Amino acid sequence: MATLEIKNLHVSVETDQGKIEILRGVDLVIKSGETHAVMGPNGSGKSTLAYSIAGHPKYEVTQGEILLDGENVLEMSVDERARAGLFLAMQYPVEIPGVSVSNFLRTAKTAVDGKAPALRGWVADVRQAMESLKMDPAFTERNVNEGFSGGEKKRHEILQMELLKPKMAVLDETDSGLDVDALRVVAEGVNRIKSENQMGLLLITHYTRILNYIKPDFVHVFVAGKIAEQGGPELADRLESEGYDRYVNA
Repeated sequence: MATLEIKNLHVSVETDQGKIEILRGVDLVIKSGETHAVMGPNGSGKSTLAYSIAGHPKYEVTQGEILLDGENVLEMSVDERARAGLFLAMQYPVEIPGVSVSNFLRTAKTAVDGKAPALRGWVADVRQAMESLKMDPAFTERNVNEGFSGGEKKRHEILQMELLKPKMAVLDETDSGLDVDALRVVAEGVNRIKSENQMGLLLITHYTRILNYIKPDFVHVFVAGKIAEQGGPELADRLESEGYDRYVNA
């Protein structure tokens, strides 16, 4: 059983107007097998939380802790966090020209596990995972995210997650830019991986439509860099009908 603990997290970013505090004291605990949905209006700090966990250099943690199984994540480099079992599916995955998907995936797996996977078993694992995600096998010869559609980028992110088998995954608006069919395929992939590996999941989203496929155990409403309210799946249903106005106005 793995546990990700976020304690009194304060995060700032440097802007043209000076340093601005984005997160203002976030407390959150995610355990293996749990799904936590973070919802909130634009600019509330949801993506800042995701990138702070992953170790993006733009975001400066000024106070608080992030612990994975008691280990201080903030003292780890980005690659050390990945090896420890953290995974981030980005809202806008970057292109890597000249690097094929097949090379990227095997290099990532080698870096995370500390050794290269046996080739025959690896090829079979990649093929099976791609088939489950309804991805053309020829996809592996394309350059990473170069010319990919929104749906292809998100399927590629979930493919990485399935092959790397993290303890904790953060999905930053994975539903953005997906049509109904792609959303269903991606969500089914997330559910399958979570079930097989008892992965903890932090799902960041604006809308409840992905929660029709990936059922949250807990819902957290982010407003102005803090958690304004927490509850179960019923809270997401209320947000769908009422929106965020009452939190923003308050």
